Amino acid sequence: MELLLPVELSAPGQPRRVQLESALREAVRGGRLAAGQRLPASRVLAEDLGISRRLVVEVYTQLAAEGYLVSRPGSGTCVSDLSLPPTTEVPDALRPADGVPRWDLRPGIPTLSAFPRHLWRRAWTAALASAADSDLGYPDPAGHPHLRRVLADYLGRVRGVDAEPRRLVICAGFTQGLHLLAHTLRARGARTVAVEDPGLPHRAAVLRQAGLAVLPVPVDADGLLVEHLPERGVDAVLTTPAHQFPTGAILAPARREALLAWAGRCGAVVVEDDYDGEFRFDRRAVGCLQGRSPDRVVYLGSTSKTLAPAVRLGWLVCPAELHTELVATKFLADHGSPTLDQLALARLVEAGDYDRHIRAARTRYRTARHALDLALRRHRVPLRLVGTAAGVQTLATRLDDTHPDEVTARARAIGIAFDSITRYRLGPDPNPDGVVLGYGNIAPHALDEAIGLLAAALGPAGRAG
Repeated sequence: MELLLPVELSAPGQPRRVQLESALREAVRGGRLAAGQRLPASRVLAEDLGISRRLVVEVYTQLAAEGYLVSRPGSGTCVSDLSLPPTTEVPDALRPADGVPRWDLRPGIPTLSAFPRHLWRRAWTAALASAADSDLGYPDPAGHPHLRRVLADYLGRVRGVDAEPRRLVICAGFTQGLHLLAHTLRARGARTVAVEDPGLPHRAAVLRQAGLAVLPVPVDADGLLVEHLPERGVDAVLTTPAHQFPTGAILAPARREALLAWAGRCGAVVVEDDYDGEFRFDRRAVGCLQGRSPDRVVYLGSTSKTLAPAVRLGWLVCPAELHTELVATKFLADHGSPTLDQLALARLVEAGDYDRHIRAARTRYRTARHALDLALRRHRVPLRLVGTAAGVQTLATRLDDTHPDEVTARARAIGIAFDSITRYRLGPDPNPDGVVLGYGNIAPHALDEAIGLLAAALGPAGRAG
């Protein structure tokens, strides 16, 4: 591959590594190296520049860590799709096109470029090669027995779930899992489900589509306000105790006890959405509720944050009395999830690759959240991060009187996408406070550039001094 790189290592008194790093970094930032552009192999570039291959490898590694480059086995080193040219004014070419933001700070999105393609390909190919002929028939609607065994062990080891393979149901992500559960509960006579407010609006839509009424329950810095749950008339409650979405609160120990006690008194089901339980940064993640009361709590998880939303694999761990009905509902929905994908996930977990990928992602998201915090402070944007340091997004409360809808509108006009807290409110809120910023799918240096532009867009109160 021929590529004319804008690199000269002639600056006197400056280490060659520093010169090469700076030259490549500026070439990416200035657009001379475009997103997706493949760079020369380290050996080739070293020969061209008359330097050691080790030095080139170190430079590539450093720039990959900063988000400018990405290395994939079999594909070489390329310019990251998340690399962005710096600017103080946004040209028309950088504004959103077809709904795709130039700076993607939308919540709930992991680092898509870090999906372990080669590991997934290897696991999927091995699953295909070793699959029995019977595995190629119609799938077990409960999920492949092997994946259920592997997941039961993994969830018990990592999240403290009291899981048995016979109580697992494999599904196509959280949304289908909630859909199956909602229809099953409705068929059993349930009428009303309490949900956290704020929370993801599509969850309420799924419940209503199943014929269930939705009761919003407020949250505060300690999570769901359990005392707002009525003693009668609520059949289930949907909660995110490990990392409330979108406030980032963790359900306090006393409220965990109160919630389980309430469910026991009322004969209600607790639906635990553990959407990003593996991603806590400041300390060991809080264990799940289900482990405390496996006969009262239905646990839902998926690969949407740990791998990528496109994988479409999730799971329910349910009380034994619900399992048969959930499996029957799953059969009517789609006759079962894709077997080869299930076997590939099982291999990824068994090989330890899933754990290693999550550990690397945890480090990456910790770095990104820190970079976001620093950028807000450096550019003096009137927003402050709140909630637990975890996951791929955070709530940022406002420090002035700018309405959060106005903040998101100004950001959207210059190609920066994130959400106002109002998007997640089910009930009226006369004084909405904050925006929800995602940092999972944007490189740290791009975060700083986006926040710098946002500061300018918000006017004098948001400009750097």
